[in-house]
Amino acid sequence: MSLLKSLLVFSILCATLFFALTNAARFDIRNNCAYTVWAAAVPGGGRQLNSGQSWALDVSAGTTGARVWGRTGCSFDGAGRGRCQTGDCGGALQCQGYGQPPNTLAEYALNQYNNLDFFDISLVDGFNVPMDFSPTSSGCTRGIRCTADINGQCPNQLRAPGGCNNPCTVFKTDQYCCNSGSCSATDLSRFFKGRCPDAYSYPKDDQTSTFTCPGGTNYRVVFCP
Repeated sequence: MSLLKSLLVFSILCATLFFALTNAARFDIRNNCAYTVWAAAVPGGGRQLNSGQSWALDVSAGTTGARVWGRTGCSFDGAGRGRCQTGDCGGALQCQGYGQPPNTLAEYALNQYNNLDFFDISLVDGFNVPMDFSPTSSGCTRGIRCTADINGQCPNQLRAPGGCNNPCTVFKTDQYCCNSGSCSATDLSRFFKGRCPDAYSYPKDDQTSTFTCPGGTNYRVVFCP
């Protein structure tokens, strides 16, 4: 490779790295619960958060398919191997994959169409921990919350140790999971929607459940806000 080409490649790599660093989003993940929550993030891994503790996580611009959730009832050994009652991700403290239902999800995609961030709270994997997911930067103020006593009021057929399952997890039918790409609200999805109006209650619950902020916005995810 010629010197000119090498310099050009180096310049492109530097510009790409600079863009990613200057447009990274900071997520302040905080546990306000009276009990320990093992925070999980993809990308990001995981961390034990005792009551009042927080975890600052930087996520690169352009990240998609990302989520943050809380795990409860966990026990890990010194090597970071163990198990959680809710939200477990393959028995690892440092999550590389998504968690096992039921778990309340903060989902997001950064710097997408028109350089907007898209974010939501989803109960499509059920509910385990109350959550606030809100921007912290100026210029975007619309946050979302799901703080109802869903675990305490959970219908009997959806009850799970430590949480409340979404009907898709329990019944696995097209009616609840929208596998064919078309479905509508049900009495069971309305149980979630009535208590957390801003959260996804079933897979096609888009219009009232997806929110946007300008790219470069920072966020907080609070357990038990």
